[in-house]
Amino acid sequence: MAVQKLRSGVIGRIARLIDFRIDERLRDLNGRVNELEHATADHRRRLDGAESGLEHARGDLRWTRAELDRLIPSVAAQEAQLEDLRESISLPAHADKPELAEARSLIQEIQRQHAQIRVRLAGIARYEDRLRRLEETATVPAGE
Repeated sequence: MAVQKLRSGVIGRIARLIDFRIDERLRDLNGRVNELEHATADHRRRLDGAESGLEHARGDLRWTRAELDRLIPSVAAQEAQLEDLRESISLPAHADKPELAEARSLIQEIQRQHAQIRVRLAGIARYEDRLRRLEETATVPAGE
């Protein structure tokens, strides 16, 4: 009887130890499962947001493509008109060589003078801007 009582006590103690270890592992596993469930929910939420953004981008792309398809014929027509205009401008005038050379030199002289005027106007604009800043500095009271 004493041996049987001792045996049942040892068996009971081993069973409690095993139950404790199993419960400890189950708690760890339950915590890990809960953690993974939260992470999965977060990933699903982020995936839904990304899919929504992607669908919005697809809609924008479809709209852009439709606008592009609508504008391409207009642009092609304008390019054709520009090419026709370019051809009509490039047709040689009915003039002899000396007149063409003189006309070209006059055009080049006008272009050169225009470039000089642009440079002078830019210089004047910088000078006026500097004067404006100096006047603003002069009008600000010394205490500020």
